[in-house]
Amino acid sequence: MIDGVNERQVLSSEDQVRSGKTSSPDRVLEGKRVLITGGTGSLGQALLNRLMSGDAGQPASIIVFSRDEEKQHHLRIKYQGANAISFWIGDVRDYAAVSACLRNVDIVFNAAALKQVPTCEYFPQEAILTNLAGPDNIIRAIRDLRLPVQTVVAISTDKAVKPVNVMGMTKALQERLFATASLHARETRFVVVRYGNVLVSRGSVIPLFNDQIRGGGPVTITHPDMTRFLLGLDDAVDTIIAAVREARTAETYIPRIRSARVADIATALIDGRPIKTKISGIRPGEKLHEILVSEEECRRTFARAKYYVVRSILPELRGPDMDEPFLDREFNSAEHLMTLGEVHKMMSDANLIVPHHAQTKR
Repeated sequence: MIDGVNERQVLSSEDQVRSGKTSSPDRVLEGKRVLITGGTGSLGQALLNRLMSGDAGQPASIIVFSRDEEKQHHLRIKYQGANAISFWIGDVRDYAAVSACLRNVDIVFNAAALKQVPTCEYFPQEAILTNLAGPDNIIRAIRDLRLPVQTVVAISTDKAVKPVNVMGMTKALQERLFATASLHARETRFVVVRYGNVLVSRGSVIPLFNDQIRGGGPVTITHPDMTRFLLGLDDAVDTIIAAVREARTAETYIPRIRSARVADIATALIDGRPIKTKISGIRPGEKLHEILVSEEECRRTFARAKYYVVRSILPELRGPDMDEPFLDREFNSAEHLMTLGEVHKMMSDANLIVPHHAQTKR
């Protein structure tokens, strides 16, 4: 036992390699049985692509769990002949469905979420069911059925830090649920990954801007000073894999990413076209700026490779501090801003700028 926590929970992959428990930290998923909840979402699909590439080792099996029958059908066609993948229709809100999926699984990626900020404001009870009752089903099944799940990775968001909207509040509580689960299901390592806006994810502003550009505009900007952290899908998946490889129980992994003005994102995507922008006003529940690490978290935030690591607020789960805290103030999207040129390059490199010939004149 280490500070009241089972040693298995806090062994990093490098520790496991030294102890002979796995073959290589770079192939941390080799031979693992994996479950992706919300596996048909943009992040879930990107994660599935990475798993199938074998970059982090070839999993023995992958369960894609979601309630979206149509997307599962398209994925089934895409991966036809891939015997490692199975598709399960179900909802994280359903304890029986979650329990059935977890019975033969080593690693869980919980990507299922209700994440549209305005939707969660109008239907908070739905956000609670998906973002809190769903994760609680995962925890209860592992704990009460004594399932030998090795690692659970919860996908969180910058909106969970100093939350002002329902989506962020439910995600903040989800982080705490998974962290404290380590006290009650001691054989399982529960970790959290937290990051900002993924470029092409569902609900991202970029698909909306591009639809407006294709239609000839105007492009609607909520506020000229609004900023957001940005990262690509591959970077999001990199963070998730790094957490599996390196994180100790109850730690939160955060990529050290840059931010951008939303107005600069619009300008970069417009790409010199004679398209107007229009200020539409901040939507219900939106912040002007986002935060990835709060002031309170700074004193327990450390640097590890390309990531910030926030240790648990609970002393029983924190473990010994090996280094001095890395941040002396909150990690805020109002700082670390990219220039307009850098934003344009990011959009261009990700092939997100609509070709000029694709614009429809009105």
